[in-house]
Formats: sequence, C-alpha cells, structure tokens
Amino acid sequence: MDVVSKLSQFASTVSAKENKLWGGRFEKSVTDCVEKFSESVSFDKVLYKQDIIGSRAHATMLAHQGLMSESDRDAILRGLDEIQTQIEDDRFVWRTDREDVHMNIEAALTDLIGEPAKKLHTARSRNDQVVTDLRLWCRDAIHQMNACIKKLQVALVKLAMQNEGLIVPGYTHLQRAQPVLLQHLLLAYVEQLERDSGRLIDCSVRLNFCPLGACALAGTGLPIDRFMTAEALGFTSPMANSIDAVSDRDFVLELLSVNSIIAMHLSRIGEEWVLWASEEFGFLIPSDAVSTGSSIMPQKKNPDPMELVRGKSARVVGDLMTLLVLCKGLPQAYNRDLQEDKEPLFDSVNTVIGMLDVTAEFAENITFNKERILQALPAGHLDATTLADYLVKKDIPFRTAHDIVGKSVALCLSKNCQLLDLTLTELRDLNPVFGEDVYEFLGVEKCVNKFSSYGSTGSDCVAKQLFQWTSKLDIESNNKN
Repeated sequence: MDVVSKLSQFASTVSAKENKLWGGRFEKSVTDCVEKFSESVSFDKVLYKQDIIGSRAHATMLAHQGLMSESDRDAILRGLDEIQTQIEDDRFVWRTDREDVHMNIEAALTDLIGEPAKKLHTARSRNDQVVTDLRLWCRDAIHQMNACIKKLQVALVKLAMQNEGLIVPGYTHLQRAQPVLLQHLLLAYVEQLERDSGRLIDCSVRLNFCPLGACALAGTGLPIDRFMTAEALGFTSPMANSIDAVSDRDFVLELLSVNSIIAMHLSRIGEEWVLWASEEFGFLIPSDAVSTGSSIMPQKKNPDPMELVRGKSARVVGDLMTLLVLCKGLPQAYNRDLQEDKEPLFDSVNTVIGMLDVTAEFAENITFNKERILQALPAGHLDATTLADYLVKKDIPFRTAHDIVGKSVALCLSKNCQLLDLTLTELRDLNPVFGEDVYEFLGVEKCVNKFSSYGSTGSDCVAKQLFQWTSKLDIESNNKN
C-alpha cells in the first residue's frame, strides 16, 4: 500500500479520540470543553511549512550526531515530504484533538512511517519547536512585506514623475503654510516607507537566531549540534541562553511595533488623500476602479479603500497592544499564554500586506485636478515666509522681518488681496528696505524656485531627490506608467 493510500485510510478510520503524545502519566482524557478551548491548530496550521523545515533540519542533525540511524532519518524526511504534499494538495486532515500544528504533523508522521517517527522529538520540546517555527515565519513575512513596500514606493515615484512641476499648498496644523511641489510631498511618503523597510530589516537581523535545541527550557544532555541546525535553517547562530530561547517574544513585539508604524504611515496617506478627494479640496480624483458608491445617495463616489486603510491601522496597533499586555506579566520561561501570540501576529502581518497592496493600487488609479489646485493656490499667503527671507537677505534680523511680513499680511487681509498685489509704495511704508526686486520672491511659482537648501521643495532639489529614487528603485526616467 502506498503512503497516500495509507494516510487516507487512516484518516477515514481514526477514532474520535486518541492518546495524547504527552499522555503517559495521565489516567483520564481532557474534556471536550478543555480540548476545544486549548486547541491552536485552527490558526497555527499556517506554520506547517516552517514546522516541516525545522523537523527536516533536526532529523538530519540527530542522524549526524548518531542519535538516529540514517535509514530512520531518510524515512522521516520522505514522510515529511509526503505530509507537506498532502497539506498543499488540501488532502491532509487537521485534527483538533491533536492540539496544534506540531502534534498533527508528528502524529501523522507516526501513522505513516511508524517507529522511526517517534525518534524525531529527541532533544526537542514544543517550546523550542514553536518559537523556531515562529522566527522562520516572521523572517518570511518580513521579506514579503518589504516587497510590498517597494511596490508602493515605485507607484508613488511614478505618480511623482507624472506630475512634474505641479505646485500644491503645503499645510501645517491643516492650515495653508507654504507652496510645495507635489513631487516633494509624494517623495516624503517614499522616505517614510524607506525607514519602515529599514526597521523591518533591522528586526530580521535581531530575530535571526535559532532557539531549536533549547528544549523545554534547560537544554539537553544529549550530544546535539545546535550550530548545525542553526546553519541549516539560515540562522546567524543558536541563541546563547536556553531559558531566553523558549520564552523570548521580543522579535514578535518588535515586528508588531514596526507594523504599527507602517500602518500609521499608511493611515496618514489615507487621511490626506481622503481629504483631497473631498469637494472641499477637490485636489485628487480617484478612478472608478478604486471607488465605491452609496446605497442611498446616487451621486456619491467614495475613496473607500483609503478610508479602510485609515481604519485598519487601528487593528494593527491593537495587535501590538494585545501582545504587550500578554507578555507583561509572564515569568520565565515558556507559559501556555504564549499560544496567544500567533493570532495577533498573523493578523498584523496580513493586514499590513493588504494595506500596502491597496495603497499601491490606489496610487496607480488617481489623478490630480490641476485646475482646482491652481485655483486654490493664491489663498493663504503661501509666499509670506519667502518674503521674510527676502528681508533677511537685506540684513534685516529674522524676528524683525517676521513682524514686517506679518503686518504686510494684515494689510492684504484688509484689502482682500495677495502679497504680490501690494504696491512698492505700500511695502515701503512698512519698511524702506523693500525694492523692485521684492517681486522676484512673490507668487507661488517664484517662491518655490527660491528654495535651495538640501532636501527642500525647490525644483532643482526635488529633481535630485527624484533621480535618487528612480535609481534606487530601478525605475527608468521615461517610464511614468
């Protein structure tokens, strides 16, 4: 009988309950209520691939150290391959009475190959097994999230390339402040995402140490080689303290913290774009492909994806809070409470990936209403600070210049005009230092061109920033779509 038939036959004839792999000292089975409450396989089965990878490395090490025969190792490796195929073909029967992903796979392996499978748990506890799986899963998740971050960065840079020279109002306190190039604003998002990516990389460096072989908490007296398994699994080295190895969840906390910052950044983008898409602003036009309507108001066109991005950030922050509270009162070393670390972790990662993907999709399906933006630019005296800079260049102390320009703005408000509309006589009444050249500093276009400090919104500065990002992200300068 082949292994597929053997597994299928077993699944169809298995009794309702079986002895637990840990059940030797127990005389009674756990109640159905306890079993239902305690199981984690309903959510931790997503770790199956990492669990099988870890078991392969562990079996190979045990054979190398003479703790199992090569034939037993080979039988285990073949069995694990078959179980992985069954899982990925959706033919594996997950059983809640086997509690978790580890016991499901180990019990299925025993059903499949018999006695050799019973040697696999030599010098291993579920305590070090689960945290090894979790580190491997987090490492994979970080790689996936970084790919999503880069995709969004590319979308934002291309959006910037499509809007060369477009000036928009810059805001502080949600009040008109200074004119900025739209490209500059979009690249600010890219910079934030780059820091997010860097934090994920930093996190992956710190989590990349192997707990496998720490066993329950004290290690083992058997002659295992933890460096061999660490190297086989791509870790930097084994963790140095076996108690710390099984109890540490700092790496999960750090990842959820990074995710919370990512979610916060995406929420800020969402907030800005939702505002800009409103009639009150009218700066941004989402395509129908990324908008929804109202069930009662026929005229509505809502930027729902970005509203949901804003809303889902609360979930991600909540996941972090869940784990912080979970860990704060735990004594060393492993405690069953730590079973509850997985659902917030999985939720946080999946939510952030969804947020990154939909934000990139939204960025690829929006345009900016240049006519509306140009109409909005004159309001707010956005060139006031540049006028103060003009006075500083005339050897007027900045605080004095600030006062003079403040009075100039007050005069404009009384006349319902812009700074550019004030006559030279009116300006000289405020201070005789004003000359004809003052008009080279007034108006948003001239104002933007006066910015020259490193990282500023000046055209030349932004062009350099854009060039750096197109080079870093490998975007061709003529590829705007």
